[in-house]
Amino acid sequence: MNIKNNESINMNREVSVYKEEWPLKEPFEITGYLFKSFKLLIVEINDGDNIGRGEASGIYYLNDTVDTAFEQVQTVLEDLKNGMDRVSLQNKLPAGGARNAIDCALWDLECKIKNKSIWEITNIKPKPLLTAHTIGVMKTPELAARKAIEMQDKSLLKIKLNGNNPIDHVRAIRKARPDARLFIDANQGFSYQQLLECIPEFKKCGVEMIEQPLPRGEDKILEGLNPEIPLGADESCLHRGELEDAAKRYQMINIKLDKTGGLTEALLLVKEIQSKGLDIMVGNMGGTSLAMAPGFVVAQMCQLVDLDGPSCITFDRLNGLPYVGDKIELSNNLIWG
Repeated sequence: MNIKNNESINMNREVSVYKEEWPLKEPFEITGYLFKSFKLLIVEINDGDNIGRGEASGIYYLNDTVDTAFEQVQTVLEDLKNGMDRVSLQNKLPAGGARNAIDCALWDLECKIKNKSIWEITNIKPKPLLTAHTIGVMKTPELAARKAIEMQDKSLLKIKLNGNNPIDHVRAIRKARPDARLFIDANQGFSYQQLLECIPEFKKCGVEMIEQPLPRGEDKILEGLNPEIPLGADESCLHRGELEDAAKRYQMINIKLDKTGGLTEALLLVKEIQSKGLDIMVGNMGGTSLAMAPGFVVAQMCQLVDLDGPSCITFDRLNGLPYVGDKIELSNNLIWG
């Protein structure tokens, strides 16, 4: 895996930054938040011969929105126009949506300048991958079961839960879909006592992992727990700077490019997680294939993949990632990289 930036630098770049909003097929609820659309930041860097593009959503629970990311990009526009590379970018902006959009645009630009694929540049051998598909928080177990049946062609289901009867929801989904692989995402919605009550019952239902059960900053209590089901850190591990604590509390780390501030930091985080012997998941904050494509690079090193963003929107971008059933296939006509 090679993350060194060797792109040739053109000192006369043009940079475009704009915001988009993509409607969802239906509202999507998680603990404490309801999505009706994906609001996205797009960065395009044009060196006169090639255009690199990146997409980001930001981190809603840290008030890192498309609007704040747009303002952050403005602070480095002149640097970008004057040839700033990915390495320099890491010290110019903090991890978050703005840096993610720029970083991914610079990777895309590098691929086009060199006329090489992202796989050639990173020395990663790609393969098709199974991706999870998500069931949002449902008001009743019956509705959750109905949604699981609607997703009959999806073999790996991510179940969003809050503190409202989570065990009953999982039992209903398991009864409706005895064939499916299941994992849970509480989005910080459980108490510690509730987690302890849920683990043995989820184990009976064949749940493979519980993602972010407790609130960020309130999970030190997990140290030394040794749960029957692996726990995954999402909100509790944004980037390498938070890995040391997360590694004491979780068995899996969910990498999202909006959290790491781009593919550059994400690939470094992969190496550090591997060195600690933890499992890795790749996730997304929503978006089109333009955001999922760099995530698909990280996915090649992951035990669990959750890149279903385009399946939630009414339509995807042209030349998007090829989703076939519940898999992401390979294509020579990628939207990015």
